Amino acid sequence: MQFKQYDLSLKDDVEVFTKQLFYALFNDVCQEKANHLKEKFVKIFNGLAIKNASEAWAVYQQTFCGIREKLDLDAKAFEKTDPACKSLGEVYLAYPGFHAIAVYRLSHELYKIEIPILPRMMSEYAHGLTGTDIHPGATIGDSLFIDHATGIVIGETTIIKENVKIYQGVTLGGIQVKKELASTKRHPTIENNVTIYANATILGGDVVIGSDSIIGANVCVITSVPEGSIVTYESENKITTRKSYVK
Repeated sequence: MQFKQYDLSLKDDVEVFTKQLFYALFNDVCQEKANHLKEKFVKIFNGLAIKNASEAWAVYQQTFCGIREKLDLDAKAFEKTDPACKSLGEVYLAYPGFHAIAVYRLSHELYKIEIPILPRMMSEYAHGLTGTDIHPGATIGDSLFIDHATGIVIGETTIIKENVKIYQGVTLGGIQVKKELASTKRHPTIENNVTIYANATILGGDVVIGSDSIIGANVCVITSVPEGSIVTYESENKITTRKSYVK
């Protein structure tokens, strides 16, 4: 049997490139301090058999200042929201949710100019580091806050608007997994100022979570929610005495 060969060592190249580009965003990237990464970018393009690497880099580089501006808004949302946060520096250096958002914003710009494979490789690198899986095709507005990061899934056609807060274990997914739905909107829309608490699941391309709503922990939502809503999962803890317990 003849197998097609793939250079899987490109995964290592993409990890190094993504890490260094993330660092460069905070080292005067608008003064073209990321130019040293062009060689790595071209190497990855060649390995993926993608043409026009130099032209793509020129376009991509123009997005870096805008990405940094968005990340500063994200970081301020972390500082403002998390009572455990002591400074913006702590957000940049120690918050996995912020790291996941940063790599998303870097990969999303490549996705927008229709670069194949590389954006997904970048997002998978962030997924492995942070436990947060954000598809580069998702559309995310300003001032996103992701707390704890672990177990979050945000699908390709998700739309998240501004000032949204997401906690661990949240899934913004599709209600059906069918290949023929690839070109349709499969994931929900989250309007401004929404908070989604731990382990909530929101499914479906037609689902809209209205602005200023709160989605409580462990809720599963498959229909739209009007603005200003609070959605909670009602349950009762049943407490009994263990038969073997003797006081």
